[in-house]
Amino acid sequence: MASELNSSPVGNKSDVTKKRKLQCAEFASITSKDEAIAQCYLAENDWDLERALNSFFEPDVEVVFVDTPLASALPQKRPRMESIQEDCVDLTETDETPTTSTATSTSGTNDKASEEDKDNSQLTLVTWNIDGLDESNLIERARGVCSYLALYSPDVVFLQEVIPPYLIYLQKRAVSYNIIPGDKPKCVFRNEYNLKNILQNGNDYGYFTVIMLKKSRVKLLKQEITHFPTTSMMRNLLSVHVRVGGSDLCLMTSHLESTRGQAKERLTQLNTLFHKMKEVPESSVVIYGGDTNLRDQEVTKVGGLPAGVVDVWEFLGKPEHCRYTWDTKMNSNKNAAYKCQLRFDRILFRNAKGTHIIPQTMDLIGLDKLDCGKFPSDHWGLFCAFTLIL
Repeated sequence: MASELNSSPVGNKSDVTKKRKLQCAEFASITSKDEAIAQCYLAENDWDLERALNSFFEPDVEVVFVDTPLASALPQKRPRMESIQEDCVDLTETDETPTTSTATSTSGTNDKASEEDKDNSQLTLVTWNIDGLDESNLIERARGVCSYLALYSPDVVFLQEVIPPYLIYLQKRAVSYNIIPGDKPKCVFRNEYNLKNILQNGNDYGYFTVIMLKKSRVKLLKQEITHFPTTSMMRNLLSVHVRVGGSDLCLMTSHLESTRGQAKERLTQLNTLFHKMKEVPESSVVIYGGDTNLRDQEVTKVGGLPAGVVDVWEFLGKPEHCRYTWDTKMNSNKNAAYKCQLRFDRILFRNAKGTHIIPQTMDLIGLDKLDCGKFPSDHWGLFCAFTLIL
């Protein structure tokens, strides 16, 4: 998957200058490095943003996912580019002098200010089961997920099936986000990550949900975990209370009980979710996104959605292009002998008194195969854009 900001051989020097300045700003924002380092990495990688980011983070990716204790896998400072910073040449310079608007500094500080100046009536969100339990091509798939997050730059991210090494990688790469894990795992060895151990020992063997909040747009007020007392798969509900501009929101994610045989427990968890949504003060908008594992008939069994709770996909007119997030006809990661299409991943919302959100678009993400021949996950992710009306 190539970044939309990758350089092109066409266009005049002024266009190239503008594009490269944008690339440097984006690289600096993602990595928390200055533009001199950004220029070096981009120049080394033919001004391909994705390749430059992979080059910067690759050593940390390798160490995070190896069979070593978590403590020794913590990301280390990279001295390589720091030591040659003074030798970096501004390769974005051309013979032409940019206009005033293009000559403005695109440093990380100004980039952050630009984020803060965005229209606070807009909110973007991604929810995605990233399948951290599947060890095959995990490093490449983690890179793929982060590339999508960098490309879409959502304000809020809900992730399910995160494991500790994946969490460390996110903390290293997604520095512009506050990252809130659903539980703090104790297990630190990769060779212990298998489904049998996880189901028997829960989060001691480390898989959980995560909420990511863009620091420049979403202010974290508080967080809480609601445990599902009868789960056999250590599932829970992660909630955060936040402020976006002048609006208070409660954001929720969960990974409801998996498999057809666990329908009874899944519906118990669903009712708990509905109850928690109702408990949120009417002054706050509520948005839930996650892997529900729901079949449509199961929602009917619990009497449908509660009054005031709306399914975004249904609100948008049930668009076919983003209906199925679990699609073994199109997604070959599991090499499933059976072929099925289900709407496991869903986004729900409840409006507040005085503040309304209106879903504008919904799309699937993660649809492109990576170089390793896998998709980033066995689920498609959901990207959704809202308008906030005060």
